[in-house]
Amino acid sequence: MMNQHDYPDCEWVDFKLLETFVYQCLCKSGVPEADAAIVTDVLIESDKRGIDSHGIGRLKPIYIDRIDQGILKPVTKITMIKETPSTAVLDGNNGMGHVISKKAMQMAVEKAQKQGLGMVVVRNSTHYGIAGYYATMATDADMIGVTGTNARPSIAPTHGVENMLGTNPLVFGIPTDEPFPFVIDCATSVSQRGKIEMYARLGKSLPPGWVIGKDGKTRTDTEEVLRHLKQGIVALSPLGGIGEENGGYKGYGYATVVEVLSAALQNGSYLKALNGVDKDGKKIPYPLGHFFLAINIENFISPSLFKKIAGSIMRDLRQSEKVPGEERIYTAGEKEYETWIYRRKHGCPIPKPLQVVITSLKERWQLQLDFPWE
Repeated sequence: MMNQHDYPDCEWVDFKLLETFVYQCLCKSGVPEADAAIVTDVLIESDKRGIDSHGIGRLKPIYIDRIDQGILKPVTKITMIKETPSTAVLDGNNGMGHVISKKAMQMAVEKAQKQGLGMVVVRNSTHYGIAGYYATMATDADMIGVTGTNARPSIAPTHGVENMLGTNPLVFGIPTDEPFPFVIDCATSVSQRGKIEMYARLGKSLPPGWVIGKDGKTRTDTEEVLRHLKQGIVALSPLGGIGEENGGYKGYGYATVVEVLSAALQNGSYLKALNGVDKDGKKIPYPLGHFFLAINIENFISPSLFKKIAGSIMRDLRQSEKVPGEERIYTAGEKEYETWIYRRKHGCPIPKPLQVVITSLKERWQLQLDFPWE
């Protein structure tokens, strides 16, 4: 598990201060108080779990800037398109994705409580933060949670170099008898744009295989890669890497599954329609689609027995034979849980470039908050 020594040039900030800061910034941007609380909770939950690529670092470039540009609506209006006892189709009208998605998963859980299964799909939403947040809404209710979302084109198909698919996470949350659920929350690319942004903030080069250029070769120059991703000059590699040798076609296939489930069931936008620009190059909303599935375990088996079996599987995996020199085997959700145990005592690491952004937002709205680097 990482500790303070693993974050050089970072200031560690109490989460309550960060929550207050994010909440106030969102309210100043026109987000209603109740909605601002939801968005804050999702963003800071990411930092609590150590998923720094999707936390407070995205407050300005993904949310505040898009509200300023008029391509993200701070006031969220959700329209019901179609509903049955076990399903629903929602239109988010380009509002705050976190607000739309929390409502959608709540509906899926409520339907699963009555019907055994509940699935809600969404169109015209926006970036919804860490997908695992919504999966754990289901695990908190003793259910299995599944969610996914499409995104602006970043991934090249296997044997291609053009960014066509989003990073399209396919996420599962499974309750166990341990203090934390099994949550696999990851992109269908080797890495994602947010992690590349994090590498840029830390001044690090990218590992080979994350990004492919037009010449079919890998790229590791972080700052240039970020610029070229926006221009479509480079693309992310699908999970498994470049080509077929290491299974890149598998990540490509799963990314396509998520694209279909995020667009076809709800008559939503897909692929290049999610580029965020019109034919004249003018910025427009990113009309993303999501899906949320809740499976009521009680309709199959007692939740306590299910969780005991699931927990036993996790413990058997961790206790299996290890590679020489490796001390531990982890299961999904374990590192995030241990990170939270550590960070609830020490706070959240804020690198210098992000300190500058936070200070600029504080000064913009004259927020009466004091940060340790000031």
